Amino acid sequence: MDRALTVGFEIDEGGLARVTLRRPEAGNAIDLETARGLREAARACAREHVRAVLLTGEGRSFCVGGDLREFATLTGEALEKHLIAVTDALHDALRAFAAMDAPLVTAVQGAAAGAGIGLAVAADVTLAAEDTSFTAAYTGIGYSPDAGTSWFLPRLVGPKRALDLLLTNRRVAATEAAEIGLVSRVVAADALAAEAERTAEALRRGPTAAFGATRRLVAAGLTAELGRHLDAEACSIATLAASDTGREGVAAFLGKRTPDFTRVPPRP
Repeated sequence: MDRALTVGFEIDEGGLARVTLRRPEAGNAIDLETARGLREAARACAREHVRAVLLTGEGRSFCVGGDLREFATLTGEALEKHLIAVTDALHDALRAFAAMDAPLVTAVQGAAAGAGIGLAVAADVTLAAEDTSFTAAYTGIGYSPDAGTSWFLPRLVGPKRALDLLLTNRRVAATEAAEIGLVSRVVAADALAAEAERTAEALRRGPTAAFGATRRLVAAGLTAELGRHLDAEACSIATLAASDTGREGVAAFLGKRTPDFTRVPPRP
C-alpha cells in the first residue's frame, strides 16, 4: 500500500506542517504502512523549515490503536518481528516529533485508544472534542503499552492514576481527560478543526527556536537535579537573547509593536 494513502503530509508556504492519519474506515488503526508513513512525515518535519505541526485523523475517530486485524494474520516469531517493525517505525516518529523545535498540536475526536493515546498526548497542545473518549486497551487484549503511553501517562496524570488507566482500561471522557491533565483543553465537536488550525497557526507565527528550547527544558526538568537544571536554563536564555529570535522579540517589545518571528528562520 502507498504510504501516502495512509498518512497525508503537507507543508504550507508559512511552514505549518499537516500530518493526517487517513484510514477512517479502520478507525485510523496503525498498521505497518501507517507507522512507516508517520515516521517519514515526522522526519520530514525535522528536515524542512517547519514552524509548527498539526496532527489529525480523518473520520469519526482519531486513532483506535494498532491494527489488530493485521496482527491477527500472523503468529509466533513472524508476529513478534512484525510488531517490532511497527513499533520501531512508530517510535522513530515520536522521537523525531520530540526532537524538533516546532511545537506539535493534535486534534482528537471520537475514540483514542492504545497507541492512539500515545500519539494524542505526545503533542505540546492536545485538543479534544467534547465527545472524545480515551481507553488504554492494551492489557484488555493481553498486550503491554507502546507509543510512549507508559512514559507519558505517569508524567501527565501521576503513576497511580496511570496504572488505573493502563490496568483497568476504563473509558475516560474528554471532560475527565482535561481535569486529570491528559489533554490541554476540550472544545465543541463542531469547533475542533477550526480551533486546532487556529492554535497551530498561532504557534507557526511564534518564536520557533524559543519553542524548541522550552520543549527541551520542560522535558529535561522532569528528571533533572535542580542545580543542573538552573544552569541549563541560564545557558538557554543567554543563547536565545543573543540570537535573531531574541533580538526581534526585544526590539518589538521596546518598539511597542508585534514581533514578526516569521522573519527568523526556524533553524540556522
